[in-house]
Amino acid sequence: MQREGTASAEVAVRDGGESRSVVLSGVLTVHTLGALDAELAALPAKDTRIDMSSVARLDTAGAWAVVTLQRRMTAAGKRAEIDGADAHQVDLLDTVGNAIPEIPDSQNKQTSFADWLESVGRAFASGATFLMELSGFLGIFLSRLARAVVHPGEFRLTALVHHCQEVGLRAVPIVSLMAFLIGVVLAFQGSAQLRQFGAEVFVVDLIAISILRELGILLTAIIVAGRTASAFTAAIGSMKMREEIDAMQTLGIDPAMALFVPRILALLLMLPILGLIANIAGLLGGAIMSWIELGISPAMFRTRLIEGTGISHVVVGMVKAPVFALIIGLVGCHAGMKVGGNAESLGRMTSNAVVTAIFAVIVADALFSILFAQMGV
Repeated sequence: MQREGTASAEVAVRDGGESRSVVLSGVLTVHTLGALDAELAALPAKDTRIDMSSVARLDTAGAWAVVTLQRRMTAAGKRAEIDGADAHQVDLLDTVGNAIPEIPDSQNKQTSFADWLESVGRAFASGATFLMELSGFLGIFLSRLARAVVHPGEFRLTALVHHCQEVGLRAVPIVSLMAFLIGVVLAFQGSAQLRQFGAEVFVVDLIAISILRELGILLTAIIVAGRTASAFTAAIGSMKMREEIDAMQTLGIDPAMALFVPRILALLLMLPILGLIANIAGLLGGAIMSWIELGISPAMFRTRLIEGTGISHVVVGMVKAPVFALIIGLVGCHAGMKVGGNAESLGRMTSNAVVTAIFAVIVADALFSILFAQMGV
């Protein structure tokens, strides 16, 4: 008895001018497909009759080779017929043929104005839906926060402390280093420009206003968005993947009260504190570089800072912190709840949360700048 691994398949081509007959014989399986497929692929396009009456055995690999040959001839505008196959082989050929995906020909497809208008409309509709969903999450957070005030026993203080540590305390080193270096860069670049006009002392005003009003809280929010929005999405999304949120609802635990409120409230409490730390670190870096580069002593830097910088600049920067915190927390929690049932969805939503949170923070900062400019603050 011949083993399947040593069996062979043969291809006999009988050319009749305008057409030909391809006679397949032997065992057409995955073990013989290597040589068989190479011979069939070398056949030029021509009207073809595929004779399978001498095929002893056929599996899905052999059926794929036969169907591929038939489709290649058909795509070239030639006739290709299969003869001599028994009922089992016909069923197998049909099954394999139906399973092969059709690749659409999109090379010559041109985008019309209507298609472009449709894509723009879909983008606007998607954006409006996203904003409505964020508004819904904001409403859920505010309602659960009010409920926690009325029923303090439902509030999870331990979770709040934990998230304050994760969001705030663990972010202090990177925020401080970032703000310190920003202060150093501002002092160095500002001194190089102001020295040309003999106005080196105004570098203190440049550093103070830039950091206190804009850069301190903005860059802090961007760093927190990168750290925290991704962490919120990953944590909530992984719970959703493992159906833990469904289990919480089954046990009568409100996911919004247990997951959303501690995280967003921790951001609301800690982001202003991180902003103040960033302001101090930025001013410290600017003062050190001003002392090294311009010879402005720390005492002179402090005097100029107090005399030339009003408290309004600090207020303008700190007013933005709660809004940035709400944006980052809502985006992170919303993205976490949008995670599907696979790891690919978790990774995609985590990336989307970081990008969306940073973009939204920058847009909000621009709107605040326009508002304060109109108010004359």
